[in-house]
Amino acid sequence: MRLLLISSSVVHGTGYLDHAEAELRDFLGATRRLLFVPFAQADHEAYTTRVRERLAAMDIAVEGLHAAAEPQAAIAGAGAVFVGGGNTFCLLAELQRRALLAALHARVLAGAAYVGSSAGTNLAGLTIGTTNDMPIVWPTSLQALGLLPFNLNPHYLDHDPRSTHMGEPRELRIREFHERNPQAVLGLREPAMLRREGDALNLRGAAGARLFRRGEAPAEIAPGAALDALLRP
Repeated sequence: MRLLLISSSVVHGTGYLDHAEAELRDFLGATRRLLFVPFAQADHEAYTTRVRERLAAMDIAVEGLHAAAEPQAAIAGAGAVFVGGGNTFCLLAELQRRALLAALHARVLAGAAYVGSSAGTNLAGLTIGTTNDMPIVWPTSLQALGLLPFNLNPHYLDHDPRSTHMGEPRELRIREFHERNPQAVLGLREPAMLRREGDALNLRGAAGARLFRRGEAPAEIAPGAALDALLRP
């Protein structure tokens, strides 16, 4: 299985996917076509156009899944899939509505490279229960692709002790998740990325991550760390 999971498609001070371009080029290798899943945003065509124009600079052609005459066949024939960011609930609900979640899961297991950003990264975990997004629509289930045996929290933000904001910090939200759910949660800071190549899992990018396990203190993960053990919970 091959995964590249990006915390955020945009990092402060850079353009769309700029910070991830080198990693994308290395991950995709000779791939020159990919299937884009735009369902995390409302305007599927505009979103696909944005991705198509950006990846054209990398000599990669993009097909939007929303426009495919036969979506199941488009997924089955894809060598690489990119699931973009936006609202994770919308993304999962639309994949469920179109009955495409199982086909996407099967295609990645069969060898297609999977790139996710933000919501698309959330989708790779066991459930979307640790997304930061509001449930503006409600999927039939929170079960996601299960390409990893844990959950993800892209855009992970550390609590600032100097802040006067009285809302719950991200760490507390994840602790609340663990009151009801057993799986580990990996909080990916911006601009961190997670890359899986078979049984090898590595944290990439310039930022670290935090690993949360039920009943344990959070663990700091440095950029470049090997996380293979997380694939064997």
